[in-house]
Amino acid sequence: MKKPYPTLVIILLILILGSLAGCTQPIKINGTELRTYQGQSLNSINDFRENSIKGPQYINQTTYRLHITGLVQNPTTYTYVDLIQNHQSYKKVLTLNCVEGWSVKILWEGIQIKDLLNETQLLPTANTLIFTAADGYTTSFPLDYIINQSIILAFKMNNVTIPAERGFPFELAAEGKWGYKWIKWVTTIDVTNDPSYRGYWESRGYSNTGNLNQSFSGP
Repeated sequence: MKKPYPTLVIILLILILGSLAGCTQPIKINGTELRTYQGQSLNSINDFRENSIKGPQYINQTTYRLHITGLVQNPTTYTYVDLIQNHQSYKKVLTLNCVEGWSVKILWEGIQIKDLLNETQLLPTANTLIFTAADGYTTSFPLDYIINQSIILAFKMNNVTIPAERGFPFELAAEGKWGYKWIKWVTTIDVTNDPSYRGYWESRGYSNTGNLNQSFSGP
């Protein structure tokens, strides 16, 4: 009896290993994920694609701190418990649209950033907020956008705590913006008067505004 062709065996092994590598394990979540809300169908937390610059960040809830610095009268550092338990939360169904061509509609729950800014008391010259993440990623927004759109720092998705892979403890739900503006693992909000600041992708040619109704490529 002829022995199996070595080449055929190798090809089969490559195909099997390749298919296993392509499989992604469902993300573990605490609680039951909503898939509908007020008559709207929602995507799953597992429908996102992982495309962060350094992979998921795993942040300790106890030692986590959010710093608000810069052009404020009262620079403030918040713990996770401070933010969750001592601030009003708000819900929004929003769609994140990635420049890679995929999108997800999710129920986001979080804290309005303007509530935090009211506590820190903005100085008159402030006009721009620069957000920094645990992995060093940054992006910025006009102050008026954050306030007028009641933008939230989300701590829940589809009624469960945001998992580490999706940005725990906080992801910015940047309504009306391309996905690269939805910064995850937020650790610092720097209040500045520098509207020309460009974040990680913006400094690499992406639009600084990141508006969905405009191309993401360009100034």
